[in-house]
Amino acid sequence: MKYRAFGKTGLKVSALGFGAMRLPVLPANPRKPKAAKVVDKDEAVAIIRRAIDQGVNYVDTAYGYHGGESERIVGLALQDGYRAKTFVATKFPCWKWKRDGDFGRILNTQLKRLQTDSIDFYLLHALGADTWKNVVLAHGLIEKMVEARNAGKIRHIGFSFHDSLDVFKTIVDYTDVWEFCQIQLNYLDTEFQAGLAGLRHASARGLAVIAMEPLQGGSRASLPPTAARVFKDTARTPVEWGFDFLWNMPEVSMLLSGMGSRQMVDEDVAYASRARVGMLRPADVAVIAQARQTMQGADTIPCTACEYCLPCPHGVAIPYNFRAYNNLLKGKAKAECEAQYANWVPMFGHRADACVGCRACEPKCPQHIAIADRMKDVAAAFA
Repeated sequence: MKYRAFGKTGLKVSALGFGAMRLPVLPANPRKPKAAKVVDKDEAVAIIRRAIDQGVNYVDTAYGYHGGESERIVGLALQDGYRAKTFVATKFPCWKWKRDGDFGRILNTQLKRLQTDSIDFYLLHALGADTWKNVVLAHGLIEKMVEARNAGKIRHIGFSFHDSLDVFKTIVDYTDVWEFCQIQLNYLDTEFQAGLAGLRHASARGLAVIAMEPLQGGSRASLPPTAARVFKDTARTPVEWGFDFLWNMPEVSMLLSGMGSRQMVDEDVAYASRARVGMLRPADVAVIAQARQTMQGADTIPCTACEYCLPCPHGVAIPYNFRAYNNLLKGKAKAECEAQYANWVPMFGHRADACVGCRACEPKCPQHIAIADRMKDVAAAFA
């Protein structure tokens, strides 16, 4: 495992972090196909520990991941001596703020779930213009973070982000309290949300920067045929290309990978063993640029399958509809995509034509997708 300096904290973190948002789940009950997915606890613990055993020293979770089960499972995984080997990160859900006292109540719940006295890295989750103004500033959450740090309940203060570059710069520049931040970044999203400009701005301010969604929710691992041909004759897999794009930059302190199987852990750790700043040659940069160019023409929906939009009040399986539609746009066989839409999507909820346009999901979407409008596109494509 390779390690990198983590901003101004003086700490060294593994180039690869474990993201606990996509833990393995048990097979669906055929009698209850639309029931909430249940995490395979034993396998999830084994996977997290397998990563730590191979040098990963940063595990990222959040209050709402897997309905709260992610924090509990991370807490289990870090027993038996693993806590001492690992930095643990979790996030305060700003959208859960209702009244004074919520910050302390939620933080104490997280400490209990994680079975720890102190959280190494605590983030304000998914900041944007609205939550920044109406929650963080309006209710003094930065001051509450500092109080929690002074009390020893957390050690380092940061935030994750989903909004425009201008909003990102405003948040970064507001206070010197920030020690790190987490942004969505991959070779296709270089100008999306904070983007490369935000990465460099935060790094110049001394913040450690964590790159999340390095494969855009896994979509960069399964490429359209034109992009797949670009990578076909190279020694790297599409996943490795996505990771190396980030590790190549000195401003990237770490990338988070949502590893959901032992095989993924072993593969990602192998890629991380080769990680270094400046690892891409000019010819490699040209390959990535060519792959990016082939993908920018398709009007795919930038859904990362985070499932923040769920549950839909009308039972629409939002990310699953988008996946079938994106596969169609990427050039996969039409019959295969139609079968996915007709047979696979209903295992998780209703198809796109059941959307009534209530837009209850849209404020929850980190990608700011006009979900109701795009559902019309999906329904029309498969009509």
